[in-house]
Amino acid sequence: LKGRNLWVLVLGRFPTHHKIGIPEFKYVANMHGDETVGREILLHLIDFLVTSYGRDPVITRLLNNTRIHIMPTMNPDGFEATKVPDCYYTRGRYNKNGEDLNRNFPDAFQSNNASIQPETRAVMNWIKNETFVLSANLHGGALVASYTFDNGNSVTGSLEGYSKSPDDDVFIHLAKTYSFNHASMYKGTGCDNRQTFPEGITNGYSWYQLEGGMQDYNYVWGQCFEITLELSCCKYPPADQLEEFWRDNKVALIEYIKQVHLGVKGQVTDKNGDPIPNAIVEAKGRPHVCPYRTNEQGEYFLLLLPGTYVINATVPGFKSLLKTVEIPDTTGNFSALKQDFSFPEVSIRSRAVSCPKTPLYRELEQASAAVKPTLHLLALTTVMLAIFK
Repeated sequence: LKGRNLWVLVLGRFPTHHKIGIPEFKYVANMHGDETVGREILLHLIDFLVTSYGRDPVITRLLNNTRIHIMPTMNPDGFEATKVPDCYYTRGRYNKNGEDLNRNFPDAFQSNNASIQPETRAVMNWIKNETFVLSANLHGGALVASYTFDNGNSVTGSLEGYSKSPDDDVFIHLAKTYSFNHASMYKGTGCDNRQTFPEGITNGYSWYQLEGGMQDYNYVWGQCFEITLELSCCKYPPADQLEEFWRDNKVALIEYIKQVHLGVKGQVTDKNGDPIPNAIVEAKGRPHVCPYRTNEQGEYFLLLLPGTYVINATVPGFKSLLKTVEIPDTTGNFSALKQDFSFPEVSIRSRAVSCPKTPLYRELEQASAAVKPTLHLLALTTVMLAIFK
């Protein structure tokens, strides 16, 4: 960056700070500087939210119960460098150093050797300092909602051409929420005859494999579900089309924000009622490769579709607490189901725990590959013993 700041506008009843029980949501656009539609519609969205507050009961409830962060441009230098509007590729895709910011994050599957750019570092710090629950990053060049994982290996099923996260059902729901509330994305007609996307959604890896992407980083290291929204076939369309893009996306942008209230949330406290940070809270049967932990206020947020789940809260060194919850559809109430956990024997603050930035899924793959030969050896030994008995 040429000394430029990346600007974020925060909207909500308490915009200056996090409030317990109120989830954090973000939209980021224009990380590819020549993909401009997202940048413009986020400015429209800001205007719409601010002017509707106090007038529109739905928007008022949404802002009273959600803290919404909007970054219209993550790559101001790339945007400035795009002098001539073009529907296809231009140099403005990259930042000032010629780096693609959506290939620049630590990757959960392979070592990403790209040197971390100032814009990327700023966004990583932002993710670390806020309890983001849900997010979307806005792109151009196609018309589709793409979801995690963008990269993959045999552990996530990439051999079948699909890289599946433990929360695949939630991601499909999130992508469909956007595509079906968009004017035409759900129709699945691609930008040319070669490419179609049934229901207007795609698994990122199924579309094309990508290393160092922002959405996978959010999910693995930020505990934040993010999808990538491709909003226009033309990356930099004429200005007179912008109003139509806003109309096409307006309902989808709002409905997507509401999904931050899916699932279950709560606080983990000790015997004195004080919050326990860094306690692990996960739904049974969907462990994250980097376990999801409580924030400084002992809070957790888990996005889950309606259904019955067992929630497991663990403070290292103590017996886990298990609670069965029946999750209704909570998005209309603007609040996830509340389920707190209290550890009566604990009166300690757990130490800060950070997840290593190594390719965690590669280690999983190596571990599962290492187990297989051992099993074969065991079988072989058993057969040999049987023969020579």
